[in-house]
Amino acid sequence: MPRIFDNIDQPLLQALQQTLEASTHADFCVGYFNLRGWRRLANYIENWHGGDEACCRLLVGMHQNPDEELRHAMHVIKTADKLDNQTALRLKKKLAEEFREQLTLGIPTREDEIGLRQLAHQIRDEKVQVKLFLQHPLHAKLYLLHRQDHISPIVGYLGSSNLTLAGLSKQGELNIDVLDADACQKLQDWFEDRWNEKWCIDISEALVEIIDESWAREKLIPPHHIYIKMAYHLSHEARAGLNEFQIPREFENTLFDFQTAAVKIAAHHLNKRGGVLIGDVVGLGKTLMGTALASIMEDDHDLETLIICPKNLVQMWEYYREEYRLRGKVLSISRVQNELSDLRRYRLVMIDESHNLRNREGKRYRVIQDYIQKNESKVILLSATPYNKTFLDLSNQLRLFVDESEDIGIRPDHYINKIGGELMFLTKHQSGIHTLAAFEHSEEIDDWRELMRRYLVRRTRSFIMQNYAEEDTETKRKYLLFSDGTRSYFPTRAPKTVKFTIDEKNPDDTYAQLYSETVVETINSLNLARYGLANYIDDSPEELPTETEKQQLQDLSRGGKRLMGFCRTNLFKRLESSGKAFLQSVDRHILRNYIFLYAIENNEPFPIGGLDASMLDTRFSDADTDDVNLISAASEDEDDELINTADSDSNLYTTEKYKERAAIIYQFYLTKYHTRFRWIRSDLFLPILREQLAEDAEALIEILQRYGVWDETKDAKLNALEHLLTQTHPDTKILVFTQFADTVHYLNAALEERGLTHLAAATGDVANPTQLATRFSPVSNNKAGLIRKEDTLRILISTDVLSEGQNLQDCAIVVNYDLPWAIIRLVQRAGRVDRIGQTAEDILCYSFLPAEGVERLINLRGRVRARLREGAEVIGTDEAFFEDDGERGDQAIVDLYNEHAGLLDDDMDNDVDLASHAYQIWKNAITENPKLEKVITKLPPVVYSTKPHSPTDTQPEGALVYIRTGDDNDALAWVNKNGESVTESQFTILQTAACKPETEALQPLEKHHELVNEAAKLIVS
Repeated sequence: MPRIFDNIDQPLLQALQQTLEASTHADFCVGYFNLRGWRRLANYIENWHGGDEACCRLLVGMHQNPDEELRHAMHVIKTADKLDNQTALRLKKKLAEEFREQLTLGIPTREDEIGLRQLAHQIRDEKVQVKLFLQHPLHAKLYLLHRQDHISPIVGYLGSSNLTLAGLSKQGELNIDVLDADACQKLQDWFEDRWNEKWCIDISEALVEIIDESWAREKLIPPHHIYIKMAYHLSHEARAGLNEFQIPREFENTLFDFQTAAVKIAAHHLNKRGGVLIGDVVGLGKTLMGTALASIMEDDHDLETLIICPKNLVQMWEYYREEYRLRGKVLSISRVQNELSDLRRYRLVMIDESHNLRNREGKRYRVIQDYIQKNESKVILLSATPYNKTFLDLSNQLRLFVDESEDIGIRPDHYINKIGGELMFLTKHQSGIHTLAAFEHSEEIDDWRELMRRYLVRRTRSFIMQNYAEEDTETKRKYLLFSDGTRSYFPTRAPKTVKFTIDEKNPDDTYAQLYSETVVETINSLNLARYGLANYIDDSPEELPTETEKQQLQDLSRGGKRLMGFCRTNLFKRLESSGKAFLQSVDRHILRNYIFLYAIENNEPFPIGGLDASMLDTRFSDADTDDVNLISAASEDEDDELINTADSDSNLYTTEKYKERAAIIYQFYLTKYHTRFRWIRSDLFLPILREQLAEDAEALIEILQRYGVWDETKDAKLNALEHLLTQTHPDTKILVFTQFADTVHYLNAALEERGLTHLAAATGDVANPTQLATRFSPVSNNKAGLIRKEDTLRILISTDVLSEGQNLQDCAIVVNYDLPWAIIRLVQRAGRVDRIGQTAEDILCYSFLPAEGVERLINLRGRVRARLREGAEVIGTDEAFFEDDGERGDQAIVDLYNEHAGLLDDDMDNDVDLASHAYQIWKNAITENPKLEKVITKLPPVVYSTKPHSPTDTQPEGALVYIRTGDDNDALAWVNKNGESVTESQFTILQTAACKPETEALQPLEKHHELVNEAAKLIVS
């Protein structure tokens, strides 16, 4: 009786193995052959000699899937299945691709690798021969084993099992053994007929080639090939954009190669996702790139463009719109609330300096977002500073064109894994897991890098120098080549120090006295009650608040601690900037406190301005917020003496005088300027508010009574600036930066009084900053010869706010009159003149620092940080929001003092978007070795190599893995020898994979495949 093999009670694999041990050769016929399944039988064939009657002949059928079979069977017109050489060759290639595809599925294992290599060896040694039967679909599963046995020379197994891991050992199969000699001979004859059929084609060599080209190959692959293959896949969207779009003719001789690449990559993102953010650092030509991108969209999709920009850039954008014939309109962002809702439909909206729309609660933001959504407009965002150390800055810009609940195809995996998985996320948050809203819950930087990779194109100056610039063979300087053959060199940024004396022992040195322990302690002890009104709300007032007042009170609770922190740091920043600016700010602060005290004493409401953190953030505002709310109300009546008394007789700094001024200004607010404020009843707040307002005012009045009379002739810092402008560089254009408009106006007036000419002040409220930029830098603004000599400027004193988008590169000297608390601000200031077209060999970057050293400055900043933490004015990551680099910033001050080279070079390459970074790795590699392109693209999808590595605690041995996930996203992982994640930073992993073409390939780690499996599980978990 025949035995039945169902792989449950009777496994076929075990019977085959036992029979093979006693066999000399074998003939197999199967419908499907899994190359990895061969390892279950390989060792039993290894001892055969090879050749005729000493090998395994394997006949593989050309199977069809059920749908194909059904369509063929039901075809109306029946045709004979005739083969020709061309068809046979096509079928052979098709099956070869199927075999290749087999080896791309699943995670490789060491066992599979050994088995595949063994199969290749056995085919070469003629121990295995494989043919493909093409005459017709062949489904038979037959295993004939030949033995030196006169009674049963052939043992057959017939049934349903293919030569696969599942077929030989898994449930769902049914086979029997055939021992009858006559039946076995008939089966042998049947096999011989098909083996010798004309259209039975030998594919043995093809299988060897497939294995030798796969991850199972024995020949080691150069690690450099794997590194470049990673970059090739990570850059697929960048390459798609470069191949998909053409630059309009009018830009072909205008754009540099790096700009052309950015425009094409951005066009891909814009076309695919409806929006893109071009975020190249300052000075790389974002305006021109945005214009070229808009032109592509207009040409390809017949769109018209609405350009929204800061009011100080309207004139510049009008020039670009006319010069490059964009069809559309330029609109100042200050006018969107009045005009945007009435504008006709523009299907492309370009927003310059889009970081100004980082607050989605703002009225301008909502108006613009509503217009974009209503008109289904594509969106181009331009910003050199899209991310200001809070991730919501990024998502809020994306929200302009991405709905918070839209499925964007990716999710914040690092955050999800950190909190315990998808179920925990869904339990904790209401947002969909593949949405922009989901990312807003994450503070994992690699989640945000993955998100922004789909929308952001960003390169740094160093990246452009490294990858696109040519090198002058004589000077070794890097340059870009204009279409007319002229060169635009990259200058060296040279830090310089201007040292001024602070003499604490000199009573006439008011600036030194302001740094005294008394002043510092006074500022650190301020209650700053006006900035934290929510802390003083009376829960049980005599008259309960109305519904409107309840909403007003609720609004007060937002950001109170943050506002207090900003106010305290800004007082110290203004002290660092100039004694005059500090005293002005102290005076205004006192006056504002007395305005509130007046309201309390007279049972009048408080005037609440539209104050938020951005108004106190020197990145976006150069004005004193107390001054904003005062001057706007009183200056039209030319009563400035009521507001600003710094420089006046110290007898004016008394409680009585401030009460007089406060009463007059309050009446201005209450009557003529009532609509400029929101009003809230003062009796809704606790009595302690009055006490702390008075306490702060009195403490600050003491400072003014001691030091409030400012004598600019004794200002050592101002004197040092004058020397720099008149002695060190008497004839050179100089750009002076400070954080505060008050300092700008002070310096401008003082220098004019000292006889300096051809200078101007530029702040955020200047009506036409482009005109000032043109007078200061006519050549770079294409106005050389059009500006009268007497109208040209040699010295421009400016705040950081003004400098957005202006061409200032006729100048090569930058002066930091005060030092921002984040080094990036100094880098960006240098970038304002280090732009394409700069002709100077060096950019001199002067910074003002005390002559006796920087310890005082560092200690002062350290005390401020400590006070912010003590008062809970810094919460979580908010310290970064105060734009303070902490110890890194302290070290930067020391480096500035010592004029440390390289300090002001721009951001590292990890500030470049991943697609651009990966594309450049790929492009550089194939430019250096053009043959490499074919080599890399022919590598199989699953492939590996091992390179030398010197392990450290933070960079251990292990495995770096790239995977394209099921939803078509790229992912990188790095695990150590224990299979634990080392880092999830895609940039770090790609950089760790970096190696040179000559890097030697090593034998893999013993647990290589197991580590790859662990890395893959980390990615897909």
